[in-house]
Amino acid sequence: MLLLIENGEVYAPEPRGRQAVLVWDGKVVRMGGIDSRGAREAAETLGGELEVIDASGCLVVPGFVDPHMHLTGGSGEEGFASRTPDLQLTEIVPWGTTTVVGVLGVDATTRTLPGLLAKVRGLNEEGMTAFLYTGHYEVPPVTFTDSVRNDLLLIREVIGVGEIAISDHRAVQPDVRELARLVVDAHVGGMLSGKAGITHFHLGEIPDRLSPLRALIDDLHVAPELLYPSHVQRTPELLAEAVELAKRGSFVDMDSAEEGLGGCIRSFLDQGGPAARLTLSSDADSTAPKRLFEQVRAAVLEDGLPLEQVLPLVTANPACILKLQGKGKIEPGADADLVVLRKESLEIVDVIARGKLMVRRGEVVQRESYLEESDRILVLEGKK
Repeated sequence: MLLLIENGEVYAPEPRGRQAVLVWDGKVVRMGGIDSRGAREAAETLGGELEVIDASGCLVVPGFVDPHMHLTGGSGEEGFASRTPDLQLTEIVPWGTTTVVGVLGVDATTRTLPGLLAKVRGLNEEGMTAFLYTGHYEVPPVTFTDSVRNDLLLIREVIGVGEIAISDHRAVQPDVRELARLVVDAHVGGMLSGKAGITHFHLGEIPDRLSPLRALIDDLHVAPELLYPSHVQRTPELLAEAVELAKRGSFVDMDSAEEGLGGCIRSFLDQGGPAARLTLSSDADSTAPKRLFEQVRAAVLEDGLPLEQVLPLVTANPACILKLQGKGKIEPGADADLVVLRKESLEIVDVIARGKLMVRRGEVVQRESYLEESDRILVLEGKK
């Protein structure tokens, strides 16, 4: 199917003005200079059908890249009854997220890497783009093979290691040399496989904060760009340290599990934090994936941050640190991951993932594959 999105204002993620976007075979093939008549002729030439989306009064933005999602759920910290189920396609895509990276957390016993890989592959089959980190909180981390390096080399979907816990009461504080070996192993695996090979860190609330990462850089000469800490907005002190780490070349990530993300973004920028080194993630497990979109929207509509300042934090920036070519941008040759938003309210109208319509005029049109042969009815509803 040839897909034409016309009459919308494109943020690629930078503002590009009103342009048509033409999609074929999962890719953006042309921008601007084409109308529905020309697209229909192209569809006839290619032997396919044409779908036209009139985006009048709307913005066309890249699909969100969520670099930290607990796809197989969380084990909770209040016993077995607090375990949460897998996240489903229709919990993720309707909120504009078209690319995800799955993580384990503190539990690598009942939440396993093979289970996470199966979930990732299922989401890819259903039309999204999904990857995962090998490992979990502890050092040495669990792996598929005998090393992080080999996981990166041998398993296509593995793009790094994480989330490795530091400064947290739920994990032994690893020796800095152990951390260095882990980071270098991931880095070399990434180099040999053409992947990001980054180490993604979970930050807790112990006063050590980012000191282990500073020791890696200062004492063992680890390159800052190999380190990718998350949850850096937990405290003002941690956020201030994250600003300095980002200035040295690391990417840093804020999660949307708590409210007030817009204020944290503003604080990061006001302290001189480089916007190009900041990403946002959902950290979804017991909290819903939709929180990422909701807080991005609130950051613009309620906190007054410009859309062109916030949008890269969930598109181009995570695609850059994760080395996901074709993601997080709208340009010819890029993957056709697109979201159509109403201009004034930023409500989602359409979502396209790899050229496939997932949400059309606000209605989900792609659902979980297993429902086709199932009579199960699952209705999950948490706190309003």
